[in-house]
Amino acid sequence: MTDLLRNAHFFLQSLSWRDGLDVIVVAFLLYQLLKLIRGTQAVQLLLGLAVIFAVGGAAQLLHLRLLEFIFNNGTQAIVIAAIVLFQPELRRALDQVGRLGTVRAVLGRHPELAYARTVDEVLRAAGSLAEHKVGALIVFERETGLENLAATGVHVNGDVTGEMLATIFIPGSPLHDGAVIIRETRIVAAGCVLPLAETLPGVGRMGTRHRAALGLTMQSDAVVLIVSEETGLISIAHDGKIYRGLDQAKLHEMLVTLLATEGVSGRAAMLRPLARVGTLRTLGRRSHP
Repeated sequence: MTDLLRNAHFFLQSLSWRDGLDVIVVAFLLYQLLKLIRGTQAVQLLLGLAVIFAVGGAAQLLHLRLLEFIFNNGTQAIVIAAIVLFQPELRRALDQVGRLGTVRAVLGRHPELAYARTVDEVLRAAGSLAEHKVGALIVFERETGLENLAATGVHVNGDVTGEMLATIFIPGSPLHDGAVIIRETRIVAAGCVLPLAETLPGVGRMGTRHRAALGLTMQSDAVVLIVSEETGLISIAHDGKIYRGLDQAKLHEMLVTLLATEGVSGRAAMLRPLARVGTLRTLGRRSHP
């Protein structure tokens, strides 16, 4: 007991402020990692890897030579496989690290009045499309560039107007099945193909437009407006979640808040009350197509 206390005293004396900073930084990174993979398939994949490494550790303790040989020679393959399996989460993490939201807010790149006008035009078109139960998928590009997705469609480079959007999504139009990408106040492209979120067992049927909206918002910071072809309901997808049950006023307020140059706390304060109105978390409950 005396030796234990002496060792503990020696350890505490050897600590410096750098050690404390080191622990804080590591704890912060682990916390961000847990936030990043929460609610995704990465949790199951991590558990699977933990089981594999536990078997490898048991093989070394019990001197199981065949298993030891397999793990000693297969470690590099396991690391490469883990990188491939966690590719979506790694891409999302690097995307979040590389965002320049604070710098852009200081530079004032996105004028709020221009965005408000764009939102007005989009909602005017969405209201008309919803009334006639015409499906639509409208993507607002933010800090993550979507040029690779715009390349899958037809470049438009036109002003955002309600008439233009309604024309694009008219049934029978060559571009009505794809998504429209809006950059600042311009329509960049139409008829674009978005990545689909995977459907998990037990979640129920999810419409292609909603899966596409969730898939994109899980990989970027884009905001997606969805008009359901079956129900005529208008939803907003952001950060891997779908917000439903919003009237025109709430839709306008939420879009302007997400697109304007407000701080993270301002956006969070806006989204908390909206979540109580009608939030569908990513692949957590059944959504309407």
